[in-house]
Amino acid sequence: MDAWVWWLIAAVGLGIPLVVTAMPEFGMFAVGAVAGAVVAALGGGIVAQVIVFAAVSIALVAVVRPIAKRARSGRPGMASGIDALKGRQATVLERVDSSGGGRIKLNGEVWSARALDEGQVYEPGQKVDVVDIEGATAVVM
Repeated sequence: MDAWVWWLIAAVGLGIPLVVTAMPEFGMFAVGAVAGAVVAALGGGIVAQVIVFAAVSIALVAVVRPIAKRARSGRPGMASGIDALKGRQATVLERVDSSGGGRIKLNGEVWSARALDEGQVYEPGQKVDVVDIEGATAVVM
């Protein structure tokens, strides 16, 4: 059997754990094996085949893996609803303290608000940051 066939068998063999374990590294090694098969089909020697396999596999792991890792853990999805209001700045309309009787203007709407820290008081006109939303009440600091 020709060497390129063995490389394709190796690529399929590396593709199976990729599907079963969802580890993308196996896919990168499978692509390296396909590259080795191409070199073998073009008449390259075994040394050239192994070098191409190793180079392609290592290059894919070195380049694709960090990109995938950044994409997976980097940017959070787009926040919507009350999650989009957390971290925004609001203006105090009525005195806000920890009892929850105050009002703020947040994103163009009037919200009831309470201070995060007990004893902290915010007077009308002050800017506050929204820390959390509890029901219809914004928790501010």
